[in-house]
Amino acid sequence: MASKGKEPAASAAGASAGKTNPRGIPYAPFVDKVEDYVSTRADVEPTLRSFQEMIAKYQFMEQNLQRRVAGLKDKLPDIQKTLDTVQFLKLRKDETEPIETTFELNETLYAKAEIPPTDEVYLWLGANVMLSYPIDEAEELLTSKLKAAKTSLSNCEEDLDFLREQITTMEVAIARVYNWDVVQKRKEKEDEEKQNEKRKGKGADVPPGG
Repeated sequence: MASKGKEPAASAAGASAGKTNPRGIPYAPFVDKVEDYVSTRADVEPTLRSFQEMIAKYQFMEQNLQRRVAGLKDKLPDIQKTLDTVQFLKLRKDETEPIETTFELNETLYAKAEIPPTDEVYLWLGANVMLSYPIDEAEELLTSKLKAAKTSLSNCEEDLDFLREQITTMEVAIARVYNWDVVQKRKEKEDEEKQNEKRKGKGADVPPGG
């Protein structure tokens, strides 16, 4: 009997899986009529388990996106700061006087330096790799990286909102199936009490010794 409930639940989930947001995250099935997912009380437990597994998957994706958002929010100011510096050096590349500045050696140590006009900069690419770039190419690269990071952050935040909506949809679905089960239990209990009353009534009509 349980398989009858699991099949509609699976088919509805499959239908929703065919519809996704722009990053491929599937929509949660919207449970309008519980009877589309369960036909007997034996179907309730596997259906609830299926819905809870879907919530767990959405929550896993949500946690990963939250970490990614945090990383992007840390990275964006650094990219912007580097781009601002490159653009400042680009404006001064035709000057003759050097720029006096301080630069960071580590978190608590800084040193003074004089930077002559330049048309070349060195950029950290990650994994302890630094490359030399003409200043125009460096500006183009950093502008592209900044735009990509902002787009990625926007997409991640949009996906987080989407995931929260899907989790809420699944929580509502679970509540509806659970409430349906409670109503069915009550009906079964009432039917059982009526049957007992009928049996008692029939027993009372039988004459003694008859």
